[in-house]
Amino acid sequence: MPLQINSGSMMACSFGVAPSAIVVLPANRVTAGGTPAANIMDHVPMTNVMPFGMCSSPSNPTVAAATAAALGVLTPMPCVPATPAPWAPGVPKVLIGGMPALDQTCKLNCLWGGVIQFTAAAQTTVMD
Repeated sequence: MPLQINSGSMMACSFGVAPSAIVVLPANRVTAGGTPAANIMDHVPMTNVMPFGMCSSPSNPTVAAATAAALGVLTPMPCVPATPAPWAPGVPKVLIGGMPALDQTCKLNCLWGGVIQFTAAAQTTVMD
């Protein structure tokens, strides 16, 4: 069984160069391993999903502009996640704040083409 995701769990983006930790606000008042547990709605850029260092996606407008200025040489730019849709698929049998919980198998799509997924849960005792 996959581990429940909570605040501090590590994630990576397929176009990012550095890992990042999810930030889960305590609004739902549910914890896993002592920190707030995540649900599919914890996808807000710069609130829940922090930058992944530099972005190398050619779909990212800042990367496209920098690459064009460098005469076509791919030029990574600082990551600013663009994640308007919730995590998928979630765990529908476990609800946190009325929404499906997150586990290690959930993924989040960035508008710039990246896929964000979890690399390590911040706790090892709660499973979905």
